[in-house]
Amino acid sequence: MFETVVFYVFAATLLVAGVCVITARNPVHAAMFLVLSFFTASAIWLLLRAEFLAIALLLVYVGAVMVLFLFVVMMLDINIERLREGFWKNLPLGIVVGGVMMAEMAAVLAGRYYGVAPRPVPRAADYSNTKELGRLLYTDYAFAFEVAAVILLVAIVAAIALTLRGRKDSRRQDPAAQIRTRRADRVRLISMPADKE
Repeated sequence: MFETVVFYVFAATLLVAGVCVITARNPVHAAMFLVLSFFTASAIWLLLRAEFLAIALLLVYVGAVMVLFLFVVMMLDINIERLREGFWKNLPLGIVVGGVMMAEMAAVLAGRYYGVAPRPVPRAADYSNTKELGRLLYTDYAFAFEVAAVILLVAIVAAIALTLRGRKDSRRQDPAAQIRTRRADRVRLISMPADKE
C-alpha cells in the first residue's frame, strides 16, 4: 500500500514536471523542470527494482546531458519570441502525436490488466539486473549500442563546435602569439636629451 502511494506521488510529480518543461517560457527553467522529471523517473525505477537504470539516469542525464543543455542554452543567444512564433501553427500536430502516445500507453496498461501482456517472471534472490542488462547490450543489441555511442559522440562534437564560434565583441588571448613575442617588440628605448635646470 505504501509503495503504491509513493509511486503515485512520484508519477504525479513527473507529469507536472513534464508539462512545465513544455510550457515554461524561460529555457533555463524548462531545463530545471526536466532535471526534476529525471529525478522522479529515477525514483520510479528504484520502486520497480531497476537500480542500475535509476543510477544511470541520474549520472548520465542529470549529471552530463543536462549540464550540456544548460551550457548550450546559456552560451547561445536564443530569441525566445522567434521560437514561440510557430507554436500555434504546430499545435494540432503536437496534439495528434501526444494523443497517439497516450493511446499506446493506455493499450499497454490495458493489456496488463486484461491478461494480454505477459506477467513478469519471478527471479531468484541473487539475480542481478545489471548483469542481465550488460549481457543483452553487448550480445543481442551490440550494433544498436555502438550506433548510440556514435550519435552521442557527434552530439558532443557539435556542442563544442557551437561554443567555439568566433565572436567579434569578445576579447581572447592567443598563447601562441604571446610565446612568439620578443623584447624588442614590446619595449622601445627612446633617447631623449636630459633636462638642464
